[in-house]
Amino acid sequence: MLKLNKPGAQLIFVVVAVFIAAFLIFPLWWLVSTALKPEAEIFVKYPSFWPSAPTFRNFERAIGTSGLLTYLRNSMITAVGSALITTSVAGLAAYGFAKFRFKARQPLMLMLIAAQMFPFAVLLITIYPLLRHTGLLNSLTGLTISYIVFSLPSSIYILYTFFSQIPEELLEAARIDGASELKILRQVVLPLSLPGLVAVAVYSFMWAWNDLFYSLTIMSSKDMRTVGPGLMLEFFGEMQQDWGAAMAASFLASAPVVLTFAFLQRYFIQGLTAGAVKG
Repeated sequence: MLKLNKPGAQLIFVVVAVFIAAFLIFPLWWLVSTALKPEAEIFVKYPSFWPSAPTFRNFERAIGTSGLLTYLRNSMITAVGSALITTSVAGLAAYGFAKFRFKARQPLMLMLIAAQMFPFAVLLITIYPLLRHTGLLNSLTGLTISYIVFSLPSSIYILYTFFSQIPEELLEAARIDGASELKILRQVVLPLSLPGLVAVAVYSFMWAWNDLFYSLTIMSSKDMRTVGPGLMLEFFGEMQQDWGAAMAASFLASAPVVLTFAFLQRYFIQGLTAGAVKG
């Protein structure tokens, strides 16, 4: 094991840490730098790390001459809707799996775990004809449902591990006082499981917001596109590559996810690790 009390070990640790930090931060730095560069500085043989004449024209073009605001609105509707519904349904299902004993409980849990092994493209093969037959293709409702289908098994399992740690004595005391199961869930279980609920909500939100494949397949009209396919089809094509506006739009599109994770990262990390260390 590497001991950091030695000067050589400390030097190696600092070098490795700086390398990892640079590897992670450099793409973000390049995105912001390109977003602030005029077009003449982007398409050069040896690009600079920072624009010599910073400009906000790329941001103005990304907002004013594209459908970015529409894409952001659609992504916000589907991502928030998916997070809320997934968290609600997963909470009810996980409570049933964790605190009740019924027939087929074990096979159903195994099915939930097995569902996570399939690539999301395989799930889309089954979701697409269902949405077509129900008339939900090219709709925000259909896209939200597809996000829920993908994120629900993982969310149920995360909350299941969380709910399993709650002592049965608390629930029995609430039942003796005459509380219903829904009241117990709402007033006892959920407040004690806040980190797990936040982890599930953030996971569902980030998956829906960053999605490209599902929205590109399900949505066919421009006004229904979300951020992923919207940016790809808006700024890149056979006859154009508007890197400046694309980087500016990408910066604006990533802001909601970054801010959400920045405010909720403590609950998110605690929710994901609690079941692992207490199982």
